[in-house]
Amino acid sequence: MTLPNYPLLFTPVYKDYIWGGSLIASRYGRVGAPDVAAESWEISDRPEGMSVVENGPLAGQSLQSLLAVHASALLGKVAAARGVSGFPLLVKLIDAAQPLSVQVHPHDDNVALCGGEAKTECWYVLDAKPGAQVMAGFVPNTTAARFRQALADKKAATLLQAFTVRRGDLIYIPGGRIHAIGAGCLILEVQQNSNTTYRLYDWERLGPDGKPRALHVEQALRAIRWNDPTPSLTPPAITRTVAPGVNLRTLIACAHFRLERVAIEGPWTPPAADAFQAWFATDGNLRLHGAGFDMLCPHGRTVLIPAAAREITVSPERGTAAEAVRIMPGLE
Repeated sequence: MTLPNYPLLFTPVYKDYIWGGSLIASRYGRVGAPDVAAESWEISDRPEGMSVVENGPLAGQSLQSLLAVHASALLGKVAAARGVSGFPLLVKLIDAAQPLSVQVHPHDDNVALCGGEAKTECWYVLDAKPGAQVMAGFVPNTTAARFRQALADKKAATLLQAFTVRRGDLIYIPGGRIHAIGAGCLILEVQQNSNTTYRLYDWERLGPDGKPRALHVEQALRAIRWNDPTPSLTPPAITRTVAPGVNLRTLIACAHFRLERVAIEGPWTPPAADAFQAWFATDGNLRLHGAGFDMLCPHGRTVLIPAAAREITVSPERGTAAEAVRIMPGLE
């Protein structure tokens, strides 16, 4: 059976964590979205939030079921090079009306020691209230003993680096880097396909059941990279023109993913590559055209283009300008 050759829209999977807000529904006109949603899982190959196709002849099929039969056509060289049995990334939107917990994820080198799944991620800031901050990494000279004492004194945040963010910023969070997203941030997160989070501090708040949410201090302390270099906001590469009216800027390129910001005023046919790509329409609507398909990716939605759809042309709808983030597999 041949995979139908067209870009895939998935029904978003919403998560109602206690820190969520209302921006995902209101900002992007999401019909059927809850009024309050902490996260929208845009592309997910996980049982606790499986993506299901909502458009075209594959509508109703899960990403997992498609990968079981069409892994090479969907993933391209990723499948052959890594022996991937599932989708390697998880793409989500995060609306932090309240701050997320101070937390850490395992990294590839220590996941066997602390358990769970390795998780390196990045945050592209779609919007931020004035003064909104994120935390990433420790202040200099933070040791495990000093941090344990700060946890006991409920002052963990005083040992974290804080960054004021604005629309368009990119923050890289490799596995093992302590972090927290502050209130007022709307974020596009791209990460390894993992759902392992170890909480260290949760701001003394109570969960929906009236009790403090679980912490995972010992696992987290094993997961932390204590020699983690001092982080900073990731400086983007210089914007370059790739076609008339099309400007591209690399946001990040690492072992697990590559993100580019694309400003589009005219049609662009990216060079063919034997790998999947996903597009999130940050501003305006995208028109996608190729052999056998001509479809719309609306503002605020994410579309997955299978590797088999090698020739696509991306343009703004009705000749207007648009902007998007293009997501591709990493360099491994």
